[in-house]
Parts: sequence; structure tokens; C-alpha cells
Amino acid sequence: MRGTVSMRTPAMRTPATRTGAARAPVPGLARIADATGDRQFAIALARGLEVLRAFGPGDRALSNRELCDRTGLPKATVSRMTHTLTLLGYLSRGTDQRVSLGAGVLALGYPLLAGLPVRQIARPWLERLARETGCTVNLGTRDRLSAVYLDSCRVDRANPWVPDIGSPLPLLTSAMGRALILARPAGEQATILNRLKVDDARRFRDERALLDAEREAYRRRGFTHSTGQWRPDVHAVAVALRPSPREEWVAVNCTLSLHGAHRRAADAARLVDEVAPAMIEIARRIEAACRAEGAPDRSPRP
Repeated sequence: MRGTVSMRTPAMRTPATRTGAARAPVPGLARIADATGDRQFAIALARGLEVLRAFGPGDRALSNRELCDRTGLPKATVSRMTHTLTLLGYLSRGTDQRVSLGAGVLALGYPLLAGLPVRQIARPWLERLARETGCTVNLGTRDRLSAVYLDSCRVDRANPWVPDIGSPLPLLTSAMGRALILARPAGEQATILNRLKVDDARRFRDERALLDAEREAYRRRGFTHSTGQWRPDVHAVAVALRPSPREEWVAVNCTLSLHGAHRRAADAARLVDEVAPAMIEIARRIEAACRAEGAPDRSPRP
């Protein structure tokens, strides 16, 4: 493989996994039903956000009834929420009275992406890794019970897999998702897994084994490996890093779309033997740059 990226393979640092110590709640896992006794919890705000979250990538517009079904909120509540969110520009109502997401939602997300230090610092390193491996290289983090893409780089146009920024991927069947779980302390892992079980018990039962099978391998080699469990033709390796002790975990993954028996065998082996060690080294450098510099305009360039 071209380039001068170090091929050392020690596992990245992982936090202690003692379960008895006090810890803050895992961000993004609170439910309205769990917060009824919390005086600081704004239930009306939470309900409005649930309405916005009810939209999926393929939803052009939804009726109030469909929003009721997806959120579990009463019809009157959904009616008030859609009326208010439309007036504020976060929803747009058509002539058929169905609502779609408005430009205000996009405007909320842009400052996050533009001002996220790890995304700015990581970009040149992700581009370098993409050039040297021919993989699609992505940066992502956890959002509730999914992982979500923060950035994506592709140099090899023969590799068709390029995710949209902000698009979700599952935690248990993707390499990135499993890395974002396994990097955490044991107590936080248990909290996330419990919420996944509550959210969809059957799916959790079917997919839990994928995570358990990688626990020892992740501790030993420092990365997770997906062999098409999420998308049949896409294989991936991933490693988690933490920009600072106060920030949420993020993960870098490298993906290859494998077609044909010969290429499948050759590229699958290269992904583990060559790409994964290079990815780990790049992730170390991104983490070190984030912790040393703390701002994108002072990050060292590869």
C-alpha cells in the first residue's frame, strides 16, 4: 500500500470498565416517559423534538395521524406541535395538510457541522487515508440508538459507497456502531444495550451476538470488522476515539464495496491486514491533534 502511514497495530486506549463508579447519564437516551419526575425536563419541548425526529430519510411528507402513530403522542398534542413548528419554519405544510421538514431544520444542523472541531481537524487525515487505501473513509458518532455520519471522503471512484452526511446506520450490525459501543466503559455499554433491547427486543436478540463476538477481538486488536452484516456488499473496519474527556466518542471507519469472488477475497484480507492498522494510526493522530490543539485552525496537517 502506498504512503508512509505507520503500520503499527497496538489497540487504541480504552477507558476503565469498572461498573461501580458514579457516572453521568449516557447522552441522548432519555425518554419522555422516564423524565416525568424531573422538574427541569421541558416535556413540551421534548414532544416537539419527537415530532421532528419522526421523519425518516424516505418521508417526503407525513399526516398528523402518521405522526401520532410514530411518536405515540395524542392527536391534539401533535396538532399543536405541527402548527407551532410550521409557524417557526421547522415544518412546511402542503395543500393536502401533510407536513414535511422545513429549511429551519437544516439551518439548525449546519452550525454543528461547521463548528465541530473534530470534524475540521480530522478532514485532512481522512482524505489522506482515503488516498492511500482506496477506501471510502468516514467519521461518525452516536445519536440515540444509531450511529450518524459526520463526514465522508472518497478518492477511488470505483468504490460506489459514499454515505450522506447526517444519514444513520445501525449500532449493532455496522463496524462503526460496534466500535462506538465497545470503546465505552462497561456501565455505559450496558445502558445503551438495555435501551436497544427495550426499543426492539426481537431485533436486539438477533443482533446482540455480533457485538459479543467482537468484544475480545476489539480489546486485542483495537478495531471492529463488519463483513456485510449491514449491507451485503460492503465490508468495513472501524476504530473509536475521543477528542477530549468532555466530548462524545467518534469513530473512523474504512469501507470497501466488494464485487466478484476474486476481488472479495483479496480486498477482504487487505482490509484487515493493511487498511485497519493504517486507520488506527490515523485515528491516534486525529485524537492527539484534537487534544493538543483544541481548534481546527491550529491543527497539524498531514
